[in-house]
This record gives sequence, C-alpha cells and structure tokens, in this order.
Amino acid sequence: MAPIDITYNDEVGFLTNQERDWKDWIFQLLLLAKDKINKKNNLELSINFVDEKHSNEINKKYRGKDRPTDVISFAIEDGEELIDFSSFESDPDFYEDIGDLFMCPDVIERHSKEYGTGWDREFGYTLVHGFLHLNGFDHIEPNEAKEMFKIQGQVLEEYGLPLYSNQLDEGRGK
Repeated sequence: MAPIDITYNDEVGFLTNQERDWKDWIFQLLLLAKDKINKKNNLELSINFVDEKHSNEINKKYRGKDRPTDVISFAIEDGEELIDFSSFESDPDFYEDIGDLFMCPDVIERHSKEYGTGWDREFGYTLVHGFLHLNGFDHIEPNEAKEMFKIQGQVLEEYGLPLYSNQLDEGRGK
C-alpha cells in the first residue's frame, strides 16, 4: 500500500498531458511534503482539476471571493479540534483522510507568468501549499506564515524546483 492514496477528478484533461507522468510527479512531491511535516499515518486525499468557472464558483461560495483561484483546500478537520491519529501509526491499513484540493491549472499557468516562476515551480508551490493547508498549516498570523512558507520552501528546494532567495520565509518571494 502506498503511503499516500490520491483520488483524481480531472474536469479539464490536465492528467492527459503527455509531458510527464503527472500522477507520479504529484505523488513524489506530496510524499516529500508528508515526510517534511513528519506525518506518520498513511494519507488519503482527492485532487480535483477544475476550470476557471468552477474555481470561481467554489471560491465565491466558500470564501466569499468572486474570482477564480489557483487552489482551494477543504480539510476534513478544518476549524475543529484535531483528532489524535497517532495510535494508528502502526496500522498499515489505516488511511487518514485529510480532505480535498480543487486546483485550477489555468490560474496556475497565469500565476507562473505573472510571478516569473515557470510552470513546474508554480504548480509545485500551489500543490504543496494546498497540501499543507489540508494538514492544518495556515498563514494568517505572521508566525504561522513563516513556519508554513519555510516548510513549503524546503520541500520545493529538495524536489529540485527553483526558489527565490527569500522563498524559505516569505512564500513566493514577491
């Protein structure tokens, strides 16, 4: 059994792109992120690739923002007291469902151009960012943001994606 079980819903045909095996690329990046946050349990999540219209609808309904966005995270334990899953760490059949990501490749592409990061780095940034949200990380308070962006930067750096000089502490570096 894999340490991360990802279910995909691809409304835009993103995974059919023949440039690379996107499922393996995503799995390897999330596996590195899982290790970086020292998550011991097997994890389960869904990744939904949506168009700008669908992204806009979700963003407006759940965040009150009338625009498409790169990623929206729906964590299973969002806003609730965290459940202690440590007793399941030795059970290879147990999977902790951490939630769902809705990613919009068109917005990610636009951001890659706006920020000058390139597709791979921006996609990786967005994916890891959403994954960290599913695992309880946030960036509302400055100390939380510093911790989240530091982890995010370390994961991207270890995965071989280029970083801005202040990526480890400041997010995108802009």
